[in-house]
Amino acid sequence: MLSIRQNERTDALPDFRNLGVLARILLVVNAAALAVAMVRAQRPAEVTVQFFEVVFWVEPALFAILAALYAANAALARLGYAAGLVCTLAIVAALAGATSAAQTWLGRLPDWSGLFYGVVLAVAQAALLLEYFRVRARAFSPALAEARLQALQARIRPHFLFNSLNAVLAIIRGDPKRAEGALEDLADLFRNLLADNRQLIPLRREIALCRQYLNLEHLRLGERLQVRWIVDADAETALVPPMLLQPLVENAVYHGIEPGVGPGAIEIDVGSDGDRLRVALSNPYFPEHQHRQGNRMALANIRERLQLHFDLEATLDAGVEAGRYRIVMLMPLRSAP
Repeated sequence: MLSIRQNERTDALPDFRNLGVLARILLVVNAAALAVAMVRAQRPAEVTVQFFEVVFWVEPALFAILAALYAANAALARLGYAAGLVCTLAIVAALAGATSAAQTWLGRLPDWSGLFYGVVLAVAQAALLLEYFRVRARAFSPALAEARLQALQARIRPHFLFNSLNAVLAIIRGDPKRAEGALEDLADLFRNLLADNRQLIPLRREIALCRQYLNLEHLRLGERLQVRWIVDADAETALVPPMLLQPLVENAVYHGIEPGVGPGAIEIDVGSDGDRLRVALSNPYFPEHQHRQGNRMALANIRERLQLHFDLEATLDAGVEAGRYRIVMLMPLRSAP
């Protein structure tokens, strides 16, 4: 099972298949190209021209290097840090030299000395970037990430407990036997909630948790609460952070069902878009009866936990569409063994 603790070594090469890593490399290299253009320009008006000249030389090598590192990522990860570092710099030197040679041969560089300078600059910048990722990994060490994740998770549990207990209290006098069964369900839910929350779990477990929670809320709201599930069977084995969907379902009940006077439907759609898992949820929207602060806190909590697990590869978008509040989450599709 994948965990936020899966990278126990402090020093390790970055994941060259991670969108956040690739985005940071592109940003730093192009920022360096802009700095070079500003130094070379005689006047401010020439900065743009100089920048495109530098980029015209840099980008072919950069994309070739990123493609090679993407393909070699698994092999590099199996090496020790020192060996992987040497291999990474060797790949950078080889591809920077090859693209510089090709551009010199095509006449885009004035002479063959450009090949030497191109290789030296590429290797130097790659070394600086690898050191940046090493320092960043130390700054966001597993211990700190786990502590942050635990704090985020702790914010969710009390709300879940209070709302579930309220659902039981609503029926305990009128139907004691049913309330007893509900308390047993609640105890079962909390056994799951108190498990190690640093590990990714199969989505089917999160869906089962939501179904149990909705059963408890149905005791309180009756036929006012309607739920429509659309779940792709292939997506049920996808690995997700625990308590990813339940807080959103809880918000949907609180903001979308309770303010209404008649039945309301919560729609939950789970599927895949290629190599991405898509989780969508919508509920009725009543703008005059909204507790937006609590909703924003829950969304911010889940967004931050997604970032801790998946970095920039996960997104969460929320907004009002056709009278319904809709939330869509996208994340890498990783399946449980």
